[in-house]
Amino acid sequence: MMKRMWSPWRSKYIEQFKNPPGKKKHRSLFTVAHKAGKDEKHFIVWRGRYCFVIMNLYPYNSGHLMIVPYRQTSKFETLTEPELLEIMVTTRRAMKALHKVMRPQGYNFGANVGRASGAGVNNHIHFHVVPRWNGDTNFLPVLSNAKVISEDMKTTWNKLRKVF
Repeated sequence: MMKRMWSPWRSKYIEQFKNPPGKKKHRSLFTVAHKAGKDEKHFIVWRGRYCFVIMNLYPYNSGHLMIVPYRQTSKFETLTEPELLEIMVTTRRAMKALHKVMRPQGYNFGANVGRASGAGVNNHIHFHVVPRWNGDTNFLPVLSNAKVISEDMKTTWNKLRKVF
């Protein structure tokens, strides 16, 4: 039987971005972050014309990045050709930056589109780039439901900003 991990802090963080009742569409946490203009506070690593790169506050591994289009949409099929092109070029750029800074041995890259797929933020499509190393999983997640993130996020953010 699969265990479920309870993370009320994550849900509380996501819920704060919902609009009050009566509003048709709420701004996603990504829209709030990019419009705030406080890149260090929100861990925005890089900004392009159609998308930006932000660090995941709940990373699967050190250096976990997300590539997010500025335009808020939940549907992959509504992304424009220029958005799709910049997202892919930015993914390559992100992997090059991560390689230079962290030397991972591989990557997970993808998106969870829609609530049913596991998207924690399902109103704004985004793409995950997760650096991976041989042996980066160990007994801690299995025995204690804990994951060790080996570097402070601010340190990683500073390194990535320099090479991006």
